Amino acid sequence: MKLEFKRIEEPYVFQLENETGVVTHLDASDTIGGKNKGLRPMEMLAGSIAGCAAIDILAILKKQRVRTEKFEIEIKGKRSAASPSIFEWVHLNILVDDHVDQVKLKKTVDLVLEKYCSVSASLNKNIIIKYSINEELDW
Repeated sequence: MKLEFKRIEEPYVFQLENETGVVTHLDASDTIGGKNKGLRPMEMLAGSIAGCAAIDILAILKKQRVRTEKFEIEIKGKRSAASPSIFEWVHLNILVDDHVDQVKLKKTVDLVLEKYCSVSASLNKNIIIKYSINEELDW
């Protein structure tokens, strides 16, 4: 993997580009001078957990011949007040079609988060990654 990360606007607007030319932007919080022109690094990290899990979940469901039109993940995280302000936990609310067998999906998600998701496996083991399926959460 090779990425290019460069500042494109002062003070904290950055561009991240991969080898195939896909670009995303990062920025800092406006409380420290950011301009809200990109995702914050911790938002990218939480999104990366969801993205990695989603790819693995959908790949396994495909092998099981389970088809779903709807697949979304709502993400909520809680960070510590101390510096560095690491995640204490990240919650993924996985939203899929009602016809998907919830027991099978739960087993799949457990397997993905415990064994296959490279992003979650790369994190500090003190960070709790929890999930729910098709819940209406009041965030």
